[in-house]
Amino acid sequence: MALESILTSWPPYLWFSLLVAIPALTLLHDVWIWLRMPPGPTPLPFIGNKLQLPKSQPWIQFQRWSKTYGPIFTIWIGRKPTVVISDPVIAVDLMEKRSNKYSSRPRMVAMGEILWDGASILVQRYGKEWSIRRKLLHQALTPKALRLYKPVQTAEASRLCFQLLQTPSSWEKLLERFTSSIVFSVSYGHRIDSLNAEVIRQRFEFMHYSASLNMPGKYAVESFPFLKHIPDALAPWKADIKAHGRKEAEANIGLVNVVRSDLARAKTQGADIPDSLCKLLLELRGKEHIPLSDRDFSFIPASLFGAGSDTTASTLCTAFLALITHPETLHAAHEELDTIIGPSRTPTFDDESRLPYIRALVKEVLRWRPVAVLGGTPHASTEDDHYEGYFIPSGTTILGNSWAINLNEEYYPSPHHFDPTRFLDTALAEKAKAPAPLTGKPHPAKSGHSSFGWGRRICPGADLAGNSLFVALAKILWAFDILPIEGRRYDTFAYTEGFNIRPRPFECDIKVRSEAHREVLEQEQKEAEAVLEVFTPFEE
Repeated sequence: MALESILTSWPPYLWFSLLVAIPALTLLHDVWIWLRMPPGPTPLPFIGNKLQLPKSQPWIQFQRWSKTYGPIFTIWIGRKPTVVISDPVIAVDLMEKRSNKYSSRPRMVAMGEILWDGASILVQRYGKEWSIRRKLLHQALTPKALRLYKPVQTAEASRLCFQLLQTPSSWEKLLERFTSSIVFSVSYGHRIDSLNAEVIRQRFEFMHYSASLNMPGKYAVESFPFLKHIPDALAPWKADIKAHGRKEAEANIGLVNVVRSDLARAKTQGADIPDSLCKLLLELRGKEHIPLSDRDFSFIPASLFGAGSDTTASTLCTAFLALITHPETLHAAHEELDTIIGPSRTPTFDDESRLPYIRALVKEVLRWRPVAVLGGTPHASTEDDHYEGYFIPSGTTILGNSWAINLNEEYYPSPHHFDPTRFLDTALAEKAKAPAPLTGKPHPAKSGHSSFGWGRRICPGADLAGNSLFVALAKILWAFDILPIEGRRYDTFAYTEGFNIRPRPFECDIKVRSEAHREVLEQEQKEAEAVLEVFTPFEE
């Protein structure tokens, strides 16, 4: 009754004053925060910079803004700030040196909460639940474990080269099969012989659907999280997301059950099954308590596909584009391989230390056109912080613009020119602590680039992907000429949209370098089949 009395007794001008005061106070608060944060394009009240954000290739606009506002600037999505970083030193200062403050994720309601119900390590906020999953995933990615995968990667690279002999026009699909097979061998102990396999078709379907949810502004629930509690019957969009989530979870559990059946068969029949992350985790689960449900447990080995398959295939596509538009790099690679390896065998991991140009070429591919063009999934701060006199409030989204960082002229002179030699002098540049003609300012990362991310959220499959890139490119370059189609013009900026990008489809001419090279590939294909025999394929 007292509340009803107040509502009826207040005069209209008091209600009007209240309606004006609340937005005004909110706006004053936002302006106070805005003035203290890194500069950026001026936001509009309550909607921020939404009208200024491009619908296509936002990383390019972010790069332009970095030249106007500096290497660290702020944009606003509604009333939520996002700090965009365009310099590798600043990225390291915040996301590595202060990783205790910058290792979380922004809240992703549609993808992280409704679709995956908190099961995926990709979008999980920093804390105990994330640490449990990261520790388990790391079991498969230690230096010792990575050495065990090298025979599989070598054999798959040999199989890739043999398939390029047979159907060179299908090179992009063959690259996808190569990377998918490695990831599934590592995750589940089974290889992929064809992209027509149902398990691969499902993986790409799940990956593309989850990416579609991660589009800013697509779902109102990101701005108004309470909408996720609306009953499914009244929210068809929510029911659809949950149905996709159930389908993905069922598929993940099914893959774990495949390995569980393998282990049971090995125990009863004495069969030998290959090591894999899923096998290791199931054995570990049998010895000690792992505080995860079967559903959440199944997402751990499944996460390797997104981390290491599509992204690695996209990087290899970029390598082909770089080679046909910068033919001098192909000649330099052939010269090194012919001198060090010769014509009687293909290169292996044992040759890596003697192939500095090939190693540099891999780094340059990763730098030149980064697949995770906006640094992968954004970070988020978990407490208030100050950097270079600027205020960064808790809950700020932190975005490393890999496009701007990898094409920063201070670190990479002539950044759009594909030039592996810029990585050959990295050690000399670091020793001199001064810009070198080919490398520019020393990069803070030991690798000379930061295309796999930063700090505690660095891509867990980075070393696995790096090994796949090296052995695949070393063997392909040893065996083939990768040439442009005569008279064809190639656009090195023609890339797909999304958080992970790759070159738009293009044709090239792939020719075996000699009959002697062909004979070696045919022989090594037989050896590869023997290595891969234990990794039985997923059926189509």
